Amino acid sequence: MRTYAIGDIHGHIELLREAHAWIAADQAKHGAAPIVHVGDLVDRGPDCRGVVEYLRAGIAAGQDWVVLKGNHDRMFTNYIRDINYHDPCLRSDLSYLHPKIGGAATLESYGVRNAADRPLAPVHAEAVAAVPEAHLQFLESRPIYYQRGEVIYVHAGIRPGIAIERQVEDDLVWIRKGFLEDTRDFGALIVHGHTALDAPMNYGNRVNIDSSAAYGGPLTAVVLEGRAVYNLTAAGRVALLPA
Repeated sequence: MRTYAIGDIHGHIELLREAHAWIAADQAKHGAAPIVHVGDLVDRGPDCRGVVEYLRAGIAAGQDWVVLKGNHDRMFTNYIRDINYHDPCLRSDLSYLHPKIGGAATLESYGVRNAADRPLAPVHAEAVAAVPEAHLQFLESRPIYYQRGEVIYVHAGIRPGIAIERQVEDDLVWIRKGFLEDTRDFGALIVHGHTALDAPMNYGNRVNIDSSAAYGGPLTAVVLEGRAVYNLTAAGRVALLPA
């Protein structure tokens, strides 16, 4: 059961197009299969609007793509909906426009300049006017996990010991502690992003495909054949074996 997956994008449209090109080359050899994007389309990167529109339009045109919700996607839409919103899983000393979160880069891609350096109310008013409702609805309607065969795709991870259908969104888009250090078999293989690494890693029970595109790293694309994982490159498949 073949499935492709792409890590955290964070506004890097050219890296996304490159990853799709590698997948297209692999599909030409092995056949078509769904492409799962594990979330975090926005924040920190240069063309968040472009990424959202590219994926929204592709799905509308019938592409076999799954786009999951990431914590940054959730923060972005809720910020636009409510200037006073603060994500319950975000540290109390941070806000959506804090440099560590990177919301200003998202607003910049929609034409709202210097968002982190101006008064909150006019920035928010400009953002509300600038962000298309279709983009908000697209991001808000993203699923929080996708299961295919023996693999569960999710943005951040799962709460161990809880059935996937009983997981809560806060965990699926935010979890680190309690998941990353757990070495037990989760039943299904968990493919996730959210926690940035230098390169994708296969831990046996989970595979982290966030290779730090948000911080200047590459964007990872993998293909799974059952539970076997292969990293995709310009030269083709490279086996990603359990560490």
